[in-house]
Amino acid sequence: MLRRFTIETGREGFYSITKQVETALMESGTREGLCVVFCPHTTAGVAINENADPDVKTDLLLGLNKAFPDRAEFRHAEGNSSAHLKASCVGSSASIPVSQGKLLLGVWQGIYFCEFDGPRSRTFFVQVLSG
Repeated sequence: MLRRFTIETGREGFYSITKQVETALMESGTREGLCVVFCPHTTAGVAINENADPDVKTDLLLGLNKAFPDRAEFRHAEGNSSAHLKASCVGSSASIPVSQGKLLLGVWQGIYFCEFDGPRSRTFFVQVLSG
């Protein structure tokens, strides 16, 4: 089963999409298998990280901005090379095992859509595979 979701983003941020992914899993009826979340954008990504402390999202962005600042020597005409670097570092997908109809996420884990070049209307996909 493949589900498509749309999300409206701000300039930059980590947006929890855990509920949407859980909904797609529930609708699939899959009890055992694999759930793949995919972002088809080159300046956004998907990550799994802590969902308990909202400061973690702030710190992740702070660290990524420090690691990948805008630089005058970047040649990409759109001027968003740092967003491409962040997206490449974070990655475009996450795979989560499914057992007994539930995502096998850790107690503190959530799934995030990671925006690095907004605001935009973005898309992500959830593919649930029975196993």
